[in-house]
Amino acid sequence: MIEFHVALSGDDAWPGTVERPFATIARARDAARAVHGAVVVLLRAGTYVLTEPLELTAVDSGTTFQAYGYGTDDQEEVVVSGGREITGWRVEDGVWLGEVGELNTRQLHVNGRRAERAGVDGLPGVVTTTPTGYVVDALAWHSPADVEFVYRGVYPWTEARCPVATVTGSGPVTITMVQPAFGWANDLYNSSYEGQTSRGPGLPTRLENDASFLTEPGTFVLDRSRPGRHLLRYLPREGEHPRHTTAIVPVLDTLLRASGTAEVSFRGLTFADATWLRPGSERGFLHYHGNGFYEGGQVDQIPFGEGSWVMVPAESSAIPACVQFNDCTHVEVEGCRFTRLGAVGLGFAGGSELTVRGCGFDTLSTSAVTVTDASRALIEDNRVLRVGLEYAGSPGIAVTGTRGCTVAHNEVTDVPHCGIVAGPGEGTRILHNRIVRTMGVLADGGGIYLAGPQGTSADDGAVIRGNVVVDTRTPYNFGLYTDYGAAWVTVEDNVVLRADNTAVLTVSPPLEHVVYRNNFWDADPLGAADPPAGVTYEGNTTLADEAELDAATSSLQAKAGPRRTTPVHDPAPSDGWS
Repeated sequence: MIEFHVALSGDDAWPGTVERPFATIARARDAARAVHGAVVVLLRAGTYVLTEPLELTAVDSGTTFQAYGYGTDDQEEVVVSGGREITGWRVEDGVWLGEVGELNTRQLHVNGRRAERAGVDGLPGVVTTTPTGYVVDALAWHSPADVEFVYRGVYPWTEARCPVATVTGSGPVTITMVQPAFGWANDLYNSSYEGQTSRGPGLPTRLENDASFLTEPGTFVLDRSRPGRHLLRYLPREGEHPRHTTAIVPVLDTLLRASGTAEVSFRGLTFADATWLRPGSERGFLHYHGNGFYEGGQVDQIPFGEGSWVMVPAESSAIPACVQFNDCTHVEVEGCRFTRLGAVGLGFAGGSELTVRGCGFDTLSTSAVTVTDASRALIEDNRVLRVGLEYAGSPGIAVTGTRGCTVAHNEVTDVPHCGIVAGPGEGTRILHNRIVRTMGVLADGGGIYLAGPQGTSADDGAVIRGNVVVDTRTPYNFGLYTDYGAAWVTVEDNVVLRADNTAVLTVSPPLEHVVYRNNFWDADPLGAADPPAGVTYEGNTTLADEAELDAATSSLQAKAGPRRTTPVHDPAPSDGWS
């Protein structure tokens, strides 16, 4: 095994030995390309700031990137960062002002703690909706073109974002939204339910990113009213001082991108400080479901129930990942931490033999892990905590189009929508996970959510077994949710406690070849009294008394969740949406 060493005190002109290490990860990668055989790149303690994404290709196959001392008591803390420290603050009327040039960002972290973008709830006064925006009585915004509207619950499971283009007039005031985003919103968000028809996105539920909104300590805005001289405004928390504070903004969208690699590993590294700027562009973020969003094109009217319908995009895009693997094989990500990221933490598209083990995911704008169109992926013993902080439809862990994917022994806690999601696929196993406090913001989802066909027979169908789902919050949700034509699913030996609804057996399109067996919960699922033809419901136990339920399921609960320590930080309660 060939070793190369990297240290902040090193020099890229040196040979990369333990005595004379390289200074950058990219230089070590290039050195590994020049030798034959397996290579381990050992990173000494410190924060390695990237100025561009680290790109890996097939020529990097056989390389491991690892924190020095990984797996021992002497493991060193290594951070791979796409951020920039803001210095030179000046203070005016208690607000810190930082000149950032042309920098554009949506996130700020102060002393490692997330600062929220300043915002207010809804438009003031009497509001009239127009085809291009809104008319209001009066506004007192500092920089209207920086303001972004948030639309929470256009559909119960959606949260969209659309920037303002211009504000004209002094009273009444005309707000014109950016295009094509607002036009797309008017195309997509149309529905009819129980005789009530809704057209367009309606009124925003929240307005973000104007200096006039900056009233709560620990919040910030980015003022871009002067081209090339953007100004970061931060209202400090009690006890913070500009000369004794580390403030980081993410600069890069992507930290690492691997394409076509084989036998690559990452161990004991922290990936931090990346953003995703797309929602602030003229295309906005027209969220539909999960990590999917609409970018124009055909929308279809889908009926559900008598006289009810909803518009669905024929095609959608997905939120990208800050660490992304495309068509890679034999990838192992172990003992790593993903934090302070503005998009998905870790994403896989295509490929096979993918392992994510013993990692920690916290303080993310969207999901922790996504796997799409891959085979034989294993996601086990990870901890996911307080994700979806900016895009509330994001699940903790999501797999779709996969074959032979296993999601086992993970803990998913404090997420705004679903905990674990499986879209159409084959042979998915969701086993012995502990899922706590899901559905914290949006509705119509679950602790574990499956949609669409999961195989072609009982042999290659999905198995949902041994999971513990506690505190599935907000109205209209289900601890275990097999939805939208789910087929070939076995749901057995799970525990559901304190959900709005434990499960649902009657959905549209109907379930086919779905078995609910030997589960424990504190209330009967919807439809359990008369299960539909496609559902087998047998051997399940309802115990309304929580102490009785805990006693009856103690062995099941003991087996759920991670079996090893994970590198995750518990953010302060105010660092997020609740």
